[in-house]
Amino acid sequence: MSSTTTNGELHRALDWKGAFWVAAGVPPLVLFSLGGIAGVAGQAAFVVWMLSMCMGFLQSFTYAEMAGMFGNKSGGASVYGATAWLRYSKLIAPLSVWCNWFAWSPVLSLGCVIAAGYILNALFPIPLAESQAVVDWVAANLANYTAETPAVAEYMAANAGSTVEAAITAVATADGVAALTPAFRVWEAFNIAVPGLGTLHFNSTFVIGVILMSIIFIIQHRGIASTASAQKVLAVIVLIPLLLVGIVPILTGQIDSMNVTGIVPPTAAYSGENGAWDIGGWTLFLGGMYIAAWSTYGFETAVCYTRELKDPKTDTFRAIFYSGLLCIVFFFLIPFSFQGVLGHSGMLATGIVDGTGIAAALGGFLGSSNVIIQLFVILMIMALFLAIMTAMAGSSRTLYQGSRDGWLPKYLSKVNGNGAPTGAMWTDFGFNLILLALASDVAGYFYVLAISNVGYILFNFLNLNAGWIHRIDSPHMERPWKAPTVLIWINTVLAFVNALFLGAGAKVWGYSNALWAGLIFAALILPVFAWRHYIVDKGHFPKEAMEDLGLSDHGDLGPRRAGMLPYLALIAGAAVVLWSNWFFVLPG
Repeated sequence: MSSTTTNGELHRALDWKGAFWVAAGVPPLVLFSLGGIAGVAGQAAFVVWMLSMCMGFLQSFTYAEMAGMFGNKSGGASVYGATAWLRYSKLIAPLSVWCNWFAWSPVLSLGCVIAAGYILNALFPIPLAESQAVVDWVAANLANYTAETPAVAEYMAANAGSTVEAAITAVATADGVAALTPAFRVWEAFNIAVPGLGTLHFNSTFVIGVILMSIIFIIQHRGIASTASAQKVLAVIVLIPLLLVGIVPILTGQIDSMNVTGIVPPTAAYSGENGAWDIGGWTLFLGGMYIAAWSTYGFETAVCYTRELKDPKTDTFRAIFYSGLLCIVFFFLIPFSFQGVLGHSGMLATGIVDGTGIAAALGGFLGSSNVIIQLFVILMIMALFLAIMTAMAGSSRTLYQGSRDGWLPKYLSKVNGNGAPTGAMWTDFGFNLILLALASDVAGYFYVLAISNVGYILFNFLNLNAGWIHRIDSPHMERPWKAPTVLIWINTVLAFVNALFLGAGAKVWGYSNALWAGLIFAALILPVFAWRHYIVDKGHFPKEAMEDLGLSDHGDLGPRRAGMLPYLALIAGAAVVLWSNWFFVLPG
């Protein structure tokens, strides 16, 4: 494979180790939904992570084979798998690419929201009710409160049996905390309610998030080699301490066996009480599997950079295989140690659920020193940077290749002098400004996550089936690394298991319409593709897209050797989603 490049193309500047380091931002994704999965899966939470990681590792072998088939493509597994569907429907191929992009891209906004929370806590902290400053404020203002004060009367009405003195103290303390909270911490310029979507908050979290995304954009503007170098430094700094946090509690006996036995789902999401393996319990468990997939499958991004590898024939498999091994270590250890030390109730703490208290918990595993905790706050912000860098690098290249292959608008294939796909990067940036505004409160955070994962599960379903379609339709294409046939069929079964997660799990996260909102967003690719293909390209695909499939005639997509099987797979997948959405219901 030639290592030369021409103007306007991505540069072949990576070996498999570089791709591995770019993908090293995936392990920190465990921190994005650690508390959320504990809330819906209860005592079974760490099992969810382990099972999901095992599925992701098995599925990666199908993706590794397809990546080797297309050494001149970038954009990852969705692009390589989409070519298998092209013969059967021009609409399915771009759907796969689109779904993968809108699943990965929100890592930018969600990561920036959590990082902004840490920065706000460090620079503009909300004072604790028992802090000396609040105590002094209450002492100085307590005389201003009486039983007739409206807030005191409301408190007593809401808390039957409270004495006047207790009510006054509680109200005064709350007012003291509010009075001493820095103005920027609660500042909001304005908000916009979007029917059917949520509320866009343009607040302090949004402002800090924009600054963080801009820094990452500037780094990636310098090209993939620069990105890989920055990722390597960040990964070494972040992942070693994170690994210690996973290992030390096991070696020092901090794991309470009661916290990791009695594997049952809760009675209801975030109830903190053990339930049973009934329909409601299984629904919650499948909801955990649904969201965990967004993190545990993510190392497939290691093959997003095939067009930038010096030797894609050998490097693609190595990159995804070793990235998968890295993720197995972290996705097994971190959830197990967190749950083993904190217990189910500890995992439901507000700071664990929204992510802003995870650094303190990590530091607590190694000691109670405030210095250690502050160090982990810094490390947590760096870990989020690591994940965001990975997401922007991968998702922008998905858009880039989708444009090169004739599925997405042409401007997305614009590349700067450093070989960075700037057209796609700016699109990622703009899209995530909207998501950042939506996710700038806790409720919006999980809404974005639940909707974006609809796309990710759809992409995985289509791509796992693409493995066997390629085997049937493109036996002539070289496969530098070929997966064992038994794994191709196991992964085909897992495609339908993922469809089960989608139907049952999307509604677990407090948004009954999450599945339908995600499907509607997925359908937006249809007018986008129609405009590019039928109006701009006059119904023909670019020459290079056809050559990648070993075809030359723009009007002939090749024989459909798989016959009706791909269509039957689509029908069966839709049936699984609809049945599971009907059959599995939340407790109560």
